[in-house]
Amino acid sequence: MADAAALLKLAETDVSQEITKEQYIPVLTRAPFVFVDGTFNTRDLGLVPGSPVRAGFAFRSGVLARLTDGGRAVLESKLGVKRIFDLRSAEERVGAPYPPLAGVEHTWIQSSRPDSTPDLERFVAGAGEEGYREMYLEVIDVYRDSWKAILEHIRDRPADPFLVHCTAGRDRTGVLSGLLLSLAGASQDAIVLDYMLSRIGTEPVRLMLLDFAIKGTNAKSHDQAGFHNLINLRASSWNAFVDGVQEEHGGFKQFITNKLGFSEDDLAKVKQNLISV
Repeated sequence: MADAAALLKLAETDVSQEITKEQYIPVLTRAPFVFVDGTFNTRDLGLVPGSPVRAGFAFRSGVLARLTDGGRAVLESKLGVKRIFDLRSAEERVGAPYPPLAGVEHTWIQSSRPDSTPDLERFVAGAGEEGYREMYLEVIDVYRDSWKAILEHIRDRPADPFLVHCTAGRDRTGVLSGLLLSLAGASQDAIVLDYMLSRIGTEPVRLMLLDFAIKGTNAKSHDQAGFHNLINLRASSWNAFVDGVQEEHGGFKQFITNKLGFSEDDLAKVKQNLISV
């Protein structure tokens, strides 16, 4: 497993700068990343340095549309994934479909409403913390039915490893991963590290994702005010979101009990199943 400090330093590389193959290949071919041919940004939440989550249970990834036969075999057999949760929109799924995997249940739940187009003006000040706070608070609201299904899976099916993905495996998947790590009792440092690791995990498709971000924000260019902050991952942005959850909901646990309908006993079971069989 790579050193946490070294991983964080590399993950802080500005997205406008290339992380060379000599830098990222040694990282992406060892824990916490998992090599699944045809995917990117794939890792085991249980192998993130400092994570209390048990290894081999909760996986995260970018889109699976380019999954190869070898990659399919890794997911189906080596990792033993039994369920995949797809957090993408209906439009994203049409644009990048992937075939079912043998013996793997696929779950996609229509979000409560379409995602808003990020307002780049909200990302101009500082490092874009206010924009991220608002964007991620919307994510936990818009995808609440998906969060509920994932938490129910953890509560009820602790023997069935699962994988969660969106398009980049960065923002929507990152919010969910931070939520799970928080419920498992991870330190803030471990949660931030997992969040930041997506900078390294998406490097092989960095230019494609930059184009995706341009289209998704209606930005006129990479130089438009606010765009640079939007495309970069920073610990301060995650921390601003966590502060927002605390201010608006009383924290992640209160959000889950008050908005998703889980009991304290449910949360205790979820934590137990995340950290031990």
